[in-house]
Amino acid sequence: MNLFTRFRLAATALACVPILAAAQPTNAPIQTGQGHPFVCTDYSQGKVFIVSKAGQVEWEYAVTSCNDLWVLPNGNLLFNTGHGVKEVTRDKRMVFDYQSKSEIYACQRLTNGNTFIGECSSGRLLEVAPDGAIVKELRLLPEGKDGGHVFMRNARRLPNGHYLVTHYGEQVVREYDGQGRAVMEIPAVGGPHSAVRLPNGHTLISCGDRPGGSKVFEVDAQGRVVWEVKGDELPGISLKFMAGFQRLPNGNTVMSNWLGHGQFGRAPHLIEVTPDKKVVWTFADHKTMKTISSIILLDVPGDPLTGGILH
Repeated sequence: MNLFTRFRLAATALACVPILAAAQPTNAPIQTGQGHPFVCTDYSQGKVFIVSKAGQVEWEYAVTSCNDLWVLPNGNLLFNTGHGVKEVTRDKRMVFDYQSKSEIYACQRLTNGNTFIGECSSGRLLEVAPDGAIVKELRLLPEGKDGGHVFMRNARRLPNGHYLVTHYGEQVVREYDGQGRAVMEIPAVGGPHSAVRLPNGHTLISCGDRPGGSKVFEVDAQGRVVWEVKGDELPGISLKFMAGFQRLPNGNTVMSNWLGHGQFGRAPHLIEVTPDKKVVWTFADHKTMKTISSIILLDVPGDPLTGGILH
């Protein structure tokens, strides 16, 4: 075999090797910028973490497929469990437990002490009393119909009694009234994961990694996009699958960059951006965590039951 033939075969072999996105350097700092103490969910590992401002894990709790999370005024943690919702104390005592045959990705504690739960595959929006009794049920699907794994991701009960629901598979966010009638629809190309109604009437939405996704955007009451961060527009940072987020009182947005679907270790877990999209904080502990899906900062004041935490 002559030199030219060997070179041609080597070049062909290299051309057949898939080019993968580079993982984060192993010696990269866990954080950049000013850190925050926070609570987060690791969906792939099945854990809830409490992390210090220095970026060190101080507490963890094992839970399957955790995707939504709240820190309650009493310090307890409320989160989904794949097919249920739990509330646990900091000493890991369970004080609320709801279980279902349906997949569940959304939960929220209400001012009356009940818990709002969005059941994905059953298409039910529920209000559950502390003793586990269902006190209100709203069906978005006919009884007996299974919406499947992608019907619904996050959902929130609004102060006016309406519901904001992300329909991941349909790639749309809908607001429903108390009788289940759609009163607003927002296209969300890429697969919406989370949506929050802001105090000014705007809606903040995150989208997954379907074509056109990997973004967080804000629309006004007429559905016009007024703010957006997407893809690779942040210098040196790639948005993979945008899951949970928190809008802060200063206007900054903390975003959970979910690193599943083959993206483990290939981008920061958490990114904080200013309204003009300057990155002021990143967190990336790839040795401890795999896929952060939800985030609550512990240094932001506000009552989560009355809309003080925009998450």
